[in-house]
Amino acid sequence: MKIVPLKTPIIQPNASLTEVIAAAIHVLPERSIVVVTSKIVALAQGRVVTNGPGEKTRWIKRESEQAFRTKWCYLTLKDGHWCPNAGIDESNADGKLILWPRDPYRAARELRRFLRQHYRRQRVGVLITDSRTFPLRAGVTGVALGYAGFGGLRSYIGRPDLFGRPLKMTRTNVADTLASAAVLMMGEGSEQTPLALVTDAPVRFTDRRVDPTELRIAPDDDMYKKLFEGYKRKKRKKHG
Repeated sequence: MKIVPLKTPIIQPNASLTEVIAAAIHVLPERSIVVVTSKIVALAQGRVVTNGPGEKTRWIKRESEQAFRTKWCYLTLKDGHWCPNAGIDESNADGKLILWPRDPYRAARELRRFLRQHYRRQRVGVLITDSRTFPLRAGVTGVALGYAGFGGLRSYIGRPDLFGRPLKMTRTNVADTLASAAVLMMGEGSEQTPLALVTDAPVRFTDRRVDPTELRIAPDDDMYKKLFEGYKRKKRKKHG
């Protein structure tokens, strides 16, 4: 597998993401995956708000389904992810707040449709990434917020292991693993490489519409549930 990070100009709010991609990628090989950071998807969607006194906390609570105050930040549940501060980003934001993109799976489908038409390719994928932390582990790794054109989960259930014993639980999270590799190459600071081109990835390309819940585990079923005993199920409020 080969991952090539791609440099772009600084992306402004409401910029055309398809124009940014077309300028950065001149040739798109068949069976490629275009990786896009969630930040520039959000910028293209205009998901940028002012950052004044109390504004960040207000937006965190508005954007998340659950929010717990911790020593360092709010630990929030948003779109099936436990993440800091509802994914709201202040880094490289020029004093503003950048929210998570709206409906990243739909955004990935729309970008894939553009790639197929613009480059006249059939087997292509799109992966929208962000960064996350793991309990008891330092540093951040990439995570998939949305994707299209390939299967995000590979099951080994029923297959034999090295000694012929049928596997009962093992599944590979293809989307998050690919996101981690891509984010490592793209960087987290001033690299200005919010796109990457992945070729020869060990994925199953498909035209099937991705199920946005295929990687999710309900909080009540998660083995880390004990970490979140304050979690209470409630209906998420809708905001215009």
